[in-house]
Amino acid sequence: MKAKKRIGTRAFKIILLRDYGVNISEGCILRLLKSMTLPKMSTIKPRFKSKKAPVFSFDNLLKQEFNPNSPNQVWTTDFTYISIGTKRHVYLCAILDLYSRKCIAWKVSDRIDAKLACDTLEIAINKRKPKEPIIFHSDQGSQFKSASFRKLLDEHQLLASYSKPGYPYDNAVTEVFFKYLKQREINRRTYHSIQEVQLSCFEYIEQFYNNYNPHSANNGLTPNQKEENYFKKI
Repeated sequence: MKAKKRIGTRAFKIILLRDYGVNISEGCILRLLKSMTLPKMSTIKPRFKSKKAPVFSFDNLLKQEFNPNSPNQVWTTDFTYISIGTKRHVYLCAILDLYSRKCIAWKVSDRIDAKLACDTLEIAINKRKPKEPIIFHSDQGSQFKSASFRKLLDEHQLLASYSKPGYPYDNAVTEVFFKYLKQREINRRTYHSIQEVQLSCFEYIEQFYNNYNPHSANNGLTPNQKEENYFKKI
C-alpha cells in the first residue's frame, strides 16, 4: 500500500474500508503494523538529542601581567581595520611578544575571519619555533574562539587566554601598538589597494617599529635590541 509509511491507524481504517471493503478496528491495524515492523505513525515530530559542542575554557591567564622575564612566554594578538578609499576596508592581524613588545607576525587580508587569525599564528610559530608552552592572549572574537584556531593552539602547546568581553584593558599592549600604528602611519596615508597597505605595514612594523623605535617598556631599547641582549646572555 502506497500510504503505509505516511499515515496513522485511523487513516488506514478509512482506506481499508473505502478501497477494499475491509472493516477492522484500529487496534487490530496497530497490531498488524507492529508485526510488519512498521512504526506507528504520529503527527508528533521526533525529538533528536543535539550534539553537545566541545566545552572550551575562556579564562584570562594573562591577568594584565604584561612584563614576562623572557621571550616566548606570552604572545598577544588582535585585529584592526584599515580603510582603502572611502568604501572598502582591509584587516591587519598582528601578534606581539610581550617580553620585547616585538611584532613577531602580521598579515593583511580583505576578510576578518578565522583563516586570517590562523595564518598569522602560523607565521609566528614558523618564525619563533616555540619549544615550551606559551600563553596566547586575545579578545573573545569569534575568530580566536573558532575550532580551527583552537586546534592550532593545541597542536603547538599554546595556552589560550581571553580578555573579559568588552574590556580592552586586558589586552592593553596590543591596543597601544595599533593606536600608534594608526597615528604614525595609517592615518597619514591614503591607500588605493591592499598591496599599498601591505607595503605600509611592512615599512612601519619591520623597518621602524621593531628595528628603530625606542620603546619605553624596554628602557629605550628597540624590540629587536631587547631580544638580542637577552639571547646574548644565555
